[in-house]
Amino acid sequence: MSEGSDKKLAQLSALIELTALVNSTLDTREVRKLAIEAATRLVNAEAGSLILKDKENCELFFEVALGDKGEKVKEMRLKKGEGIAGWVADKGEPVIVHDVQSDPRFFRGVDARSKFFTRDMICVPVKTKGDIFGALQTINKKSGSFDNEDLEILCALANQVAVAIENSNLYQELKDTFYGTAQALAETVEKRDPYTGGHTKRVMNYSLAIGRILGLDKAELENLKLSAILHDIGKIGIRDNVLLKEGRLEPGEFKAMCMHPEYGSEILSHVKQLKDVIPGMRGHHEKYDGTGYPDGLKGSEIPLPARIIAIADTFDAMTTDRPYRKARTADEALDELKKYAGKQFDPSAVNAFLKAWPEIRSGGKEMEIEL
Repeated sequence: MSEGSDKKLAQLSALIELTALVNSTLDTREVRKLAIEAATRLVNAEAGSLILKDKENCELFFEVALGDKGEKVKEMRLKKGEGIAGWVADKGEPVIVHDVQSDPRFFRGVDARSKFFTRDMICVPVKTKGDIFGALQTINKKSGSFDNEDLEILCALANQVAVAIENSNLYQELKDTFYGTAQALAETVEKRDPYTGGHTKRVMNYSLAIGRILGLDKAELENLKLSAILHDIGKIGIRDNVLLKEGRLEPGEFKAMCMHPEYGSEILSHVKQLKDVIPGMRGHHEKYDGTGYPDGLKGSEIPLPARIIAIADTFDAMTTDRPYRKARTADEALDELKKYAGKQFDPSAVNAFLKAWPEIRSGGKEMEIEL
C-alpha cells in the first residue's frame, strides 16, 4: 500500500472516530470544542477555529480556537465577508491558502492581536441544507503542506459538525422553551400575590449558589434549578382568601396552605419529563428534625434539592416584606438559619449558603447564575 493510501486510510479511520465523538453530545459548547480538536488532529495542524455566524448581525465570531494563542483568537469578530473565513462563509466554498500573508482576503488583525503568525490554512464552510453556520479552519500544517486530501477530509468533518451544531441548537431551543414555560407557570402564582414578586428568581439563584458550593454536577444543578423555579407551583390551587390573607393564618387556613406541595406534585405528575423535579418541589417544607410537611421526612430522607430550596425559600421570605411584618435584615436572617441548623435546616446546606453569601451579596439579590 502506498504512502498516500496509508494517509487516506488513517484519515478516514480518524474521521469515523472523531465524527462519533462530535455527535456524542448535545452540549453546544462541547460540540464546538470537539470540532476544533477533531479538525486539527485530522490534518495535523498547529491550531484551528470554528468561526460562527451571529444570527442577529451576520458578523462572524471565533467561538473556539486551539493552540497557544487560542484564548486570544476566540475573542475576535469579523464583519460579513471579512477575512478568508468571512469569504468562505459568504461564498460557501472551501479553500486551501498556501501563502496566507500574500492573500488579499486575509485579515491581519487576527495575527496582530494574537501574536500568532499564520503561514497556511484550510478553511471550509460549515453548512447543512443550504444554511451556512460559519467556517471551520485549520492553521499551519505541522509538516509539509496542506493538500486536496486534507481539504476533502476537512469538508467531510465540517458536514458532520454542521449536523451536530444544528442538533445542539435545536436541543438548546427546546431546553430554553422548557425553562421558559416552567418560569411562566411559576409567575402565574406570583401574579396572584403582589408580595412575592421576584421570589421565584431569587430562590432559584440562592439554591444554585448553595448547590455549587456543595459540589453538585451540571445535571444535578439543572434538576435543582427546575425544582426551585416550580417549588410554589401548587399554590395555584390555594384559595385567594387564604393565599392573599393580610395577617397570620388560622389553623384551618394554615392546613389548607400546607396542601400546596401536594397540589404541586399532582400538577407536575402529568409531565413525565418533570418526574425528577417533584421530590425537590414536594419536600421544600420538610424540616431536618422531621416536624415538617407534607410527609414528615427527617434528615437525609429529605431529598437534597428540597433541603437546599428550604433554606433559599426561608431566607427570601425573611428578607422580604409581608402583609403582617416587615422584612428582616440579611444578617438577622443568616443568624436565624444558623440558629435552626440541625433542627429545621440541613447544617451542611446552611454552611454552604453562608459561604456563598458574600458573592451573592456583592452581586445583589438578583444575581443570575447560569449553568
